[in-house]
Amino acid sequence: MAELEGLEFGKSDFVLLDEVTMEQFMDNLKLRFEKGRIYTFIGEVVVSVNPYKHLDIYGKEVIEDYRGRELYENPPHLFAVADAAYKAMKRRAKDTCIVISGESGAGKTEASKYIMQYIAAITNPNQRAEVESVKNVLLKSNCVLEAFGNAKTNRNDNSSRFGKYMDINFNFNGDPTGGHINNYLLEKVRPSRLFLSFPFFLSLCHSKSSSQASNNDSLCHKAVMAALKVIGFTTEEISSIYKILSTILHLGNLQFTSDGEHVVLVGEDTVKHISELTSTEPENTRKALLYRTVATGGGEVIEKGHNEQEASYGRDAFAKALYERLFAWIVGRINSVIEVKDYNPALHGKNTVIGVLDIYGFEIFDNNSFEQFCINYCNEKLQQLFIELILRQEQDEYQREGITWQHIEYFNNQIIVDLVEQPHKGIISILDEACLTAGKVTDTVCLDSMNKKLGQHPHYTSRKLCPGDKTMEFNRDFLFYSPGFLDKNKDPLFQDFKRLMYNSSDHVLKEMWPDGKMSITEVTKRPLTAATLFKNSIIALVDKLACKEPYYVRCIKPNEVKSPLLFDDGRCQHQVAYLGLLENVRVRRAGFAYRQPYARFLQRYKMTCEYTWPNHLMSTDQEAVEAIVNQHGFEDDVAYGHTKLFVRTPRTLFTLEQERAALIPILVLFLQKVWRGALARMRCRKIRAIYTIMAHYKCYKVKAHFWEVERRFANVRNMADYGKSVEWPTPPAALMQFHRITQHLHRRWWARQLIKNIPPSDMAEVRAKVAALSALSGERVDWGYSRAWERDYLAKDSPLMSTTFVRITKELKNKDQYSQVLFSCSVRMLNWFNNTKDRALLITDKHIYRLEPKKHFKVQKRISLDTIFYARTIFWFPIKPFSDLFLKQ
Repeated sequence: MAELEGLEFGKSDFVLLDEVTMEQFMDNLKLRFEKGRIYTFIGEVVVSVNPYKHLDIYGKEVIEDYRGRELYENPPHLFAVADAAYKAMKRRAKDTCIVISGESGAGKTEASKYIMQYIAAITNPNQRAEVESVKNVLLKSNCVLEAFGNAKTNRNDNSSRFGKYMDINFNFNGDPTGGHINNYLLEKVRPSRLFLSFPFFLSLCHSKSSSQASNNDSLCHKAVMAALKVIGFTTEEISSIYKILSTILHLGNLQFTSDGEHVVLVGEDTVKHISELTSTEPENTRKALLYRTVATGGGEVIEKGHNEQEASYGRDAFAKALYERLFAWIVGRINSVIEVKDYNPALHGKNTVIGVLDIYGFEIFDNNSFEQFCINYCNEKLQQLFIELILRQEQDEYQREGITWQHIEYFNNQIIVDLVEQPHKGIISILDEACLTAGKVTDTVCLDSMNKKLGQHPHYTSRKLCPGDKTMEFNRDFLFYSPGFLDKNKDPLFQDFKRLMYNSSDHVLKEMWPDGKMSITEVTKRPLTAATLFKNSIIALVDKLACKEPYYVRCIKPNEVKSPLLFDDGRCQHQVAYLGLLENVRVRRAGFAYRQPYARFLQRYKMTCEYTWPNHLMSTDQEAVEAIVNQHGFEDDVAYGHTKLFVRTPRTLFTLEQERAALIPILVLFLQKVWRGALARMRCRKIRAIYTIMAHYKCYKVKAHFWEVERRFANVRNMADYGKSVEWPTPPAALMQFHRITQHLHRRWWARQLIKNIPPSDMAEVRAKVAALSALSGERVDWGYSRAWERDYLAKDSPLMSTTFVRITKELKNKDQYSQVLFSCSVRMLNWFNNTKDRALLITDKHIYRLEPKKHFKVQKRISLDTIFYARTIFWFPIKPFSDLFLKQ
């Protein structure tokens, strides 16, 4: 990898630094930033510096450069980490996750989008429609969540005000089949002043009334609308979303005043607009804003009017809750579309997951709110996971495996995490205790409790504990955090607003407020506080990440003014120290880049060594692994643990992978050759068996044919026709020629039997008939000689002609007094000029008649048989088969 970039760009992996010092680390980071190299490796961790400008390093060509390549084959890039996570998931069927962390404005959201873009680009090569649909929804969901969950702040134009963890599910082919999004703590500030959805919405409104709308906001609004439709939001749902945004804007304009005794609304028109937008009754909306319904101990329900401060507080809490419920509903709606449906492991194979975590950034302001406290706690928790997985577990594993190791010192922030979340003693527990205490408990009382319980903690301070620190005020601040924690931790939204929204006729809005179904008198369990809910969700998130193979992207913000040229050394050094990057370099440099159990290493690389392929004969797998390492000359770059092999540099692993990749096609060809040979042998055995069966079957058919012929012709000598009427059996194909010869022999024998009974005096006539047969043979396809003699053919012709002919013959019989018809047929008369005419011939025992068929067999000529004294030769020519004959004397 170091050879892929020149030295003018610095070291592409911090592990390659000459000395691991903060000074050299910062010099290398600054040089690469100035040279436009925003990504740098620490082993498998990518350090990313926000360039604050567009770089042309995310196109299709770059994606193809990183597709399927090993981590160190190309220069550092987000795509390298994304591909490594994808390969680990696909090759080893392991769940992986990519954790993106850093301060607000360091480029975490953009990094997550590029990672999603890369995963979408390298999957589904067959372009299956259902997979493409899933990919489109996953990509478009980012656009929608950014619009409703990100904000433009002084430090960041696209700041995530919520935490997002997305699980992407893959099938056994490595194609995405669905996903799930978890969101964490949408920041509860005044929504209309913060979230990007409002500028987009206002841009839409302005574009209809004026020409001064921001082109960028208008384009973003169109993109969000298109994304909502791609995901599957209905027109009705999109309309409800914009009605809720309008409601929040109107709530921001709502003002209260006091007439001395009661609080009244300034401008009833605003209430009407809110009622129309939320599909509620105006009177119910007005009462929810001005009164609070309270149930007494005896079950009596009373309405208590607000003062001006309480009414304003309720209005703001209502606006925040509306937006929070809207955002949670949008996330749930997206999940309902992208979730994996009808999944059956037995049918579809193992379902693996890649998780992508884009969490809000760590920030410290002069005054920090309750939300910022939760955000920073989340980052401390994730940093503790990083320390646990990368630093502590790494060193613990070396000790467990008996690897010689020089311990690396690092700051374990578990003490900070415990300060916040420890039961009964942590800040969250103290806040919860104060919220549950009866009576009026102020931030000052809560701060006193913290000072008493946490006063001895080395990482907790307040003005009372440190009077000389004038950055904090007495009885108000602790460790840079400002008052207002108790109110936000209670998260009090009057039940009246929940019931108002639940009773809305807008079913989308009603769906967001299921808790409004409860009656005011219904006794419910006290809900968990906001801090406890957040703590539980973060603990669940960390547990989810801990069970996956992690890949890290550590984002750094180079300056506070969003300049693509300025590199603030002090600001960046603070982030490097906080993220523990220097300790990460030391551990990676002193440690081993890769470790694998002997059995798994042997299974993957045994084909690269002649002593281990296909199976080794050594006593243990460790000895076999040593044989592989020694054959390649990597003895100085590995260490042998009790159960695992440790490889120091990725180059060794890369070399093994290259050799394995070169051998795989050879092995595949060998296996194909062996398998094809096996198939060919099986096919040959089958063919031989088939031919054997065929030979025996043919033999049987031949014998069966002989037996059948013998049976049928056994008694032909005693038959009147000598077997001429016997039907020959159909011979098998192999006996066709034999069958023809046999038939010919039988005909000759049959002819011999007939001829030998003819007197010698008749043989001359027989020979003449045979000569006539020979002369006429071939002239017509069928001229009737093989047909049985029927004599009176015209009487058996077509029904119409035969009826007429029979009538005429009866008339002639009565007239000429003949006894019988000797012969009749249709003939064609040929004269000396080769003219032909169709006639009918009738021969009786007294006369010969020539008849006209077309004239109802009118007699044309009658000749008495007594006048005919000599017939030399008679030729029969068929006009129609067996019936129409030509007579020539």
